[in-house]
Amino acid sequence: MKGKYTTDYGKVVIENSVIAKMAGMKALECAGIVGMAALSKRDGLVKLLTRNSIAKGVKVEVQNNDVFLEFHVIVAFGVSIETVAANLMDAVKYQVERTTGFTVKKISIIVEGVRVID
Repeated sequence: MKGKYTTDYGKVVIENSVIAKMAGMKALECAGIVGMAALSKRDGLVKLLTRNSIAKGVKVEVQNNDVFLEFHVIVAFGVSIETVAANLMDAVKYQVERTTGFTVKKISIIVEGVRVID
């Protein structure tokens, strides 16, 4: 379901893909996040998504303008996953609520891999 609301001038509809891209871009700004991940259906391996396809690493569900997000991420080796996840949740919640006017009800983070960064 899409997020939508009505103003005096008409209706505003926000596609889930827009929320996914916005949330994915914000997640990439968080320290400790190497990138978004996707599971290959062919070989079952996790792959790092390019910046152009980061929305594939975010699942978005909207119910009555309440947003539920699920992230599939790859984190940097040696970071505190708990701290990185908390920072990601705070940053994404703020960004999505500020730009859409919707309420973020739940954010799930699935760490698909760890990568050493140079």
